[in-house]
Amino acid sequence: MFAVFINVAPIMVWVERRGAGLIQDRPGPNRVGPIGLFQPLADALKFMFKEDVTPALVDKPLYLIAPVLALMPAFTTLVLIPFGPTITVGGRTTPLVVTNADTGVLLFLAISSLGVYSLVMAGYASNNKFSLIGSIRASAQLISYELALTVSVLAVLIPVNSFRLTDVVAYQQRYGWNCLPQILGCLVFLIAAFAETNRLPFDLPEAESELIAGFHTEYGAMRFALFFQGEYSNMAALSALGATLFFGGWSLPFIHYPHNLLGAVLGLLTLVAKIAIAMAVFVWVRWTFPRFRYDQLMRLGWKFLLPLAIVNLILVAALTVAGVLKPLNP
Repeated sequence: MFAVFINVAPIMVWVERRGAGLIQDRPGPNRVGPIGLFQPLADALKFMFKEDVTPALVDKPLYLIAPVLALMPAFTTLVLIPFGPTITVGGRTTPLVVTNADTGVLLFLAISSLGVYSLVMAGYASNNKFSLIGSIRASAQLISYELALTVSVLAVLIPVNSFRLTDVVAYQQRYGWNCLPQILGCLVFLIAAFAETNRLPFDLPEAESELIAGFHTEYGAMRFALFFQGEYSNMAALSALGATLFFGGWSLPFIHYPHNLLGAVLGLLTLVAKIAIAMAVFVWVRWTFPRFRYDQLMRLGWKFLLPLAIVNLILVAALTVAGVLKPLNP
């Protein structure tokens, strides 16, 4: 999984460009290697050999820390995602999750929300009005949509009666994927995930037509690339969480993986495939829908998405009490 996350940015850069080409009826990258497969390598080399210029009037410590901090939340949340069944090798039982914490879901949400601090630090430290406005937008957007996302996640946990992501997967193995009985919560989570990752149509913090490049206007070379890596890693992290909460995680309906190395490989491939599908949806939406105005962004978050999430929470609680949604451990 760590190898997948490290390589997600170059892979997604190629997917974004090829996907944009398909949607816009043009070839896309096709010069560097077959169908442009080596274009991400060319981009990486370009970033590595670019001159790294630090503007004179920046707050240097914060300016240098911000790009690194953009990566940390996504990579840290990875330790909470289960990526396969519990396996037994040589008489030793091993769960395929780095940290099976009792409060795994809450830890994931808390750690992932720290990513906005890198954007605020970048905007403040750059001593640039466009960067500062972009960072303020990012913090306001996170507050607006983090509530709806959290409430949609809490609805999933009511019948499971646990904050462990492994228990969420076990529940779906027994009763089926949560995306069907909780379709409303799944849609709220999906929309909020777009806003949390600052992706179109919610990329107001870095709107080119208004803010040049937003919070990373003053960044270049590898520091700019780190923000790119952070954005795609956050997309992959939320995709992994969404796949685990609503689409069975590493499991498939009516299929039981063996508790050995083969089961571990199959579970990992299943989870990676679900993450890839979610990332493809991110790309499709980016090149299909226009950007919201800022007032539309705020109105959607507070007047529509949050009330829908609360209605879904109450509905799931009522269905659980009525016995329609079965608990994991009666």
